[in-house]
Amino acid sequence: MSLTINNPKFIDLFAGCGGLSLGLEQAGFFPLFVNELNSDAMETYLRNRDAEFPHLRGRFHSNDIKSIVSDEGFFQRLFGDLSAQFGQSIQAGDIDLVSGGPPCQGFSGIGIRRSYSVDKNQLPSNHLFQDMAYFIHHVRPKVFLFENVEGLLTSRWTKEGTKGEAFKDVLNTFRSLEGYTVRYKLVRARDYAVPQNRPRVLLIGVRNDLVKSAMADDDAVLAGFLPAPIGMYPDLIDVLSDLIDPAFENGGHTTKYVNSAKSNWQKEIRTLPSGQLLQKGSRLTEQEYSKHSPTVRARFQAMIENGGIIPPEMRTKKFAQRLLPEKWGNKGPSITACSLADDFVHFAQARSLTVREWARLQTFPDWYEFAGKRTTGGIRRAGNPRENIFDREVPKYTQIGNAVPPRLGLEVGKHILRILG
Repeated sequence: MSLTINNPKFIDLFAGCGGLSLGLEQAGFFPLFVNELNSDAMETYLRNRDAEFPHLRGRFHSNDIKSIVSDEGFFQRLFGDLSAQFGQSIQAGDIDLVSGGPPCQGFSGIGIRRSYSVDKNQLPSNHLFQDMAYFIHHVRPKVFLFENVEGLLTSRWTKEGTKGEAFKDVLNTFRSLEGYTVRYKLVRARDYAVPQNRPRVLLIGVRNDLVKSAMADDDAVLAGFLPAPIGMYPDLIDVLSDLIDPAFENGGHTTKYVNSAKSNWQKEIRTLPSGQLLQKGSRLTEQEYSKHSPTVRARFQAMIENGGIIPPEMRTKKFAQRLLPEKWGNKGPSITACSLADDFVHFAQARSLTVREWARLQTFPDWYEFAGKRTTGGIRRAGNPRENIFDREVPKYTQIGNAVPPRLGLEVGKHILRILG
């Protein structure tokens, strides 16, 4: 049975576990097609959309962008399948938005440390922006949105290269797409109601027939292509306090909410798509605690009691955890949640954060489920480019850490809707 789409339509490439998509959906966009290479991240994406967007589980998802760009008949089939599925003609130029965040481990600080000294131009994942541009060229969306890490702005392709040459190539690639005006901006998630700093490069192209006016400045916010900051980030006490279980066990898990929602932010994050609020005693997922050694727990407790300072006798060279503050203070959120949740210590309990708490820092709602392993490490998470091993495990913490915060996606999505008119 076909269904006519009344909402603006989008396609998400390199979608990860679906943070950006979720924000866009909350803004009112309808996902037509999704691409994501990692099987666990893709399963997370699909699992949370089976009820509302069941077509994605069928033939409207792809794992490998390379299989798309190497298939001459892909786009003709895609438009034909979409038209048949939804009972309305969907052709090139009809799709409102193509978004994408190509994998960026070669440009991020963590990725650089794990790159095994290979040059960035040797990492296949660092050239996927070209495949995204190829996709946009064929689909001709009204708007496209590219996102990546802050490090892209200053990256060199080789050690002898010029600072910023990688981003220059990215920008020139997207500006070579005929018929679009392109702007970019380094934004911080904390400026868009997210309880962490989280800098991200957002590059946005608007089809010229939709550009009413655009300043010559490259700044996408000043040009009106991205939303102005709104602030409104919550303190961590308002984000996490209802998840504190006084009876938690080291290495154990809490399966039900032991508290009612304590803040409006918590009420929103605990509200199901149906509008039902998850009450005290309702099922709670992903609240499993890491099993820390007595020495580590004692160190964590000392940090809590000393405002984050580690007593000299407890310091080690490898110990790099930071104590999360209950309240941010005048400077605002100072952390960036990436893929290493054990970098942070809970402000009230001697432990690292759970998957659910990590997800809340990224503004994923509590109903959002994550597929795959809870965590992993070493070569399994990083791969080894020197040995041509580019496959990586993407456990739950990493999926969340890699994601665009849904709340940032929501604000960007609402602004794009205004551009679309």
